Amino acid sequence: MKKTTPHQLALMALAVALNIVLGNLALFLRLPIYLDAVGTMLSAAAFGPFAGILTGLSSALITGLTTDLFSLYFAPVQVCVGLMTGLLVYRQTFKGPLIIKALLITIPGTFIASLITVLLFGGITSSGSSMIVQILNGLGLNQTLSVFLVQLGTDYLDRFLALTLVVGALRIMPSYKKRVL
Repeated sequence: MKKTTPHQLALMALAVALNIVLGNLALFLRLPIYLDAVGTMLSAAAFGPFAGILTGLSSALITGLTTDLFSLYFAPVQVCVGLMTGLLVYRQTFKGPLIIKALLITIPGTFIASLITVLLFGGITSSGSSMIVQILNGLGLNQTLSVFLVQLGTDYLDRFLALTLVVGALRIMPSYKKRVL
């Protein structure tokens, strides 16, 4: 972002609120996906990697200080998602289908999230996906592998859903339509 306009600031603030509301909804409902990066991806796709990173960090900070302390620890994942979405969607460094873009956005963040989950929290977080980790672990899978496999599956589903929503939203906004076609 070269010069931030009031329009961009307003959309980024809306994106932060979107992250907080959707992330808390997923947490409250104990969904196996997170929904806390939809706004991050929206900002990154509309304005570039820096906007995505700023939106993700702001969301993690506010959520971590208000409703879910775990969110603070996963701020590096928000940074990664903002960066990757900005590169793949805003800068269009890869022209492939959404299904592949979602995977490319997912993989780096999954490594980071898995490390955080295993090293800091012993495999258990506030997310609904922790239940799946415990089931796999109870079936005999080692905890690190259980965390990684669940994280990969839930992250991919989460990022694909978020990316589909973001691209759909940007396609109906005239000033962003050309960016995502």
